[in-house]
Amino acid sequence: MAGVTVVELAGRGPGPFGAMVLADLGAEVIRVARVADVDRDGPAENGGPGQNDGPAESDTERTLRGHRDIDLLARGRRSIALDLKQPAGRATALRLVERADVLVEGFRPGVLERLGLGPEACLERNPGLVYARITGWGQSGPYAQRPGHDANYVALAGALEPLHRPGGPPTPPLNLLGDFGGGGMLLAVGVLAALVERSVSGRGQVVDAAMVDGVALMTTLLHGMRAEGLWPDDANEHVLGLASPFYNVYETSDGRHVTIAAGESQFYAEVLRRLGLEDLLAQQSDPTTWAAGKERLAAVFRTRTRDEWCALLEDADTCFAPVLTPAEAPHHPHNVARRTFVEVDGVVQPAPAPRFSRTPTSPGDRPVPDGTHTVEVLLDRGFDQAEIETLLDTGAAAQAHSQRLEGAT
Repeated sequence: MAGVTVVELAGRGPGPFGAMVLADLGAEVIRVARVADVDRDGPAENGGPGQNDGPAESDTERTLRGHRDIDLLARGRRSIALDLKQPAGRATALRLVERADVLVEGFRPGVLERLGLGPEACLERNPGLVYARITGWGQSGPYAQRPGHDANYVALAGALEPLHRPGGPPTPPLNLLGDFGGGGMLLAVGVLAALVERSVSGRGQVVDAAMVDGVALMTTLLHGMRAEGLWPDDANEHVLGLASPFYNVYETSDGRHVTIAAGESQFYAEVLRRLGLEDLLAQQSDPTTWAAGKERLAAVFRTRTRDEWCALLEDADTCFAPVLTPAEAPHHPHNVARRTFVEVDGVVQPAPAPRFSRTPTSPGDRPVPDGTHTVEVLLDRGFDQAEIETLLDTGAAAQAHSQRLEGAT
């Protein structure tokens, strides 16, 4: 994506993740933070405006998200700070949009329209602009103006209920389904598709990426299986719901876990051979035997530690993997060999994906405090020194670390 310029109105969660993916793929992403979040004397701690247009983050939110300097979702881009509630701040943002290919925003529907930065105003300035919007509920519908978070979107899309296990409530898989899979990644896909279409039509358009839509999209297989009568009302009766012995998670003697996903008979046979339970293979297609089979496999797996099972099964021609913590994953030999994780300025993080044969990607520079590049970016975009000084003096823009014009080269 070299040569593509993205203006990101900084938020939290899915918007920054989608913008990170675009930056990883080579786009120049200019992150526009709030002036109120700039620390002019030290590292900034607060985040930008969230999709719900709420107040600045609480101490709890900041603790959960982490310090801005290591907010990896902000990696690989320059940061400026504007006050979009001031006419001069909005005018500056529109000048940035004039020379951009993409705008990414995650405000509640209608907020940017009221600020004069909605799609109509921006596309009037730049008819080729891809105006990408990420929200939980979408730009329309009864829930459009409601606040929400990942678990809410996953629940309404019908993807949370199948995640319950006997004796417990449905458990969201962190915020990976809504915020990142159905949100930020869908946003990035929409931007890429709109850029391809623009290469033919020469026209920009609005991308309405809603997390509830994205999560629903990821349940396509489930709906196909329901139509075929292959998905029971109780997901715990289905293979993907861990109903079977051959597709399950097992506890080991040290309280850790391993996964078996050997749906094909030849792979299940190899697991059973190494566990000394070959007689269970004949029962693989009989769901009435699965509960007893799980108990037998569980009993065997509890006889050794997780790492002992790795030593026994990682070289087997079967579907096996240990359950790793986020701290362990970067050190597993497979991830090391593929460089699935990289280290940038001492911070271990996932590497960009996917991979390309001719144009390798890079995570870019580490995240910087909000407003670090305000002067630098505005100079690059044709603002003169007097204009920049006025923006800084009036508070329509802010530069971190007390670096004024003399801080730019």
